[in-house]
Amino acid sequence: MKKHVYKFMSRCNCCQEFTVFNESIMESHKMLLRTILVFLSVGSIPLEANDDGRIIFSFEKSEDIKQWQAVNDGVMGGRSDGRFMITADNKMQFFGNLSLENNGGFASIRSRSSDLKLKTGDTLIARVRGDGRKYNFNLYVPRRMTAFSYRANFQTEKDKWIEVELPVKKFAATWFGRVLKNQPLDPNTVSGLGILLGDKKAGPFKLEVDWIKVKSNN
Repeated sequence: MKKHVYKFMSRCNCCQEFTVFNESIMESHKMLLRTILVFLSVGSIPLEANDDGRIIFSFEKSEDIKQWQAVNDGVMGGRSDGRFMITADNKMQFFGNLSLENNGGFASIRSRSSDLKLKTGDTLIARVRGDGRKYNFNLYVPRRMTAFSYRANFQTEKDKWIEVELPVKKFAATWFGRVLKNQPLDPNTVSGLGILLGDKKAGPFKLEVDWIKVKSNN
């Protein structure tokens, strides 16, 4: 009797279909597992390649303003007036009036000394809205030379938000605004950055900054 039952079960179409169905589910699960493993092993690579950058300055909190200071041509007898503030919509606004009197002609803001952790191949990116004037980004390093910085300029579009990208390797050594040769920048030594207006055009100005970040190209 047991043999009869055994033979009956082995020949049952329902059982055979169930077995095939069960094996099909098992195979589907295996394929899904292989897909997940491939995704995990490969999918983690683009995260770094598509990285939008590391924010080094934002203005979400009122105390963020303490990281900055104004430095104008008044230190040399000039009469330019450059100030800054954090607006109600969490932007830093650099504004004032540029004067060419008394051999002046620049207004600037700069971050207080800190390690920005820059490295070779990095690019500085800033989201700004300006007044159509040309501004400079300055990078500062510990050095005893007065008015020394590494500089790169950028052009704003009047009343339009834009993202400015400045590769660190493009910054040139300057002293009192004059370019110095054979003074390469070591990104690891950068201890601060600033924004300067010195386009020799007297009059009011305004530049808003949403954020500043660093993107690594390595």
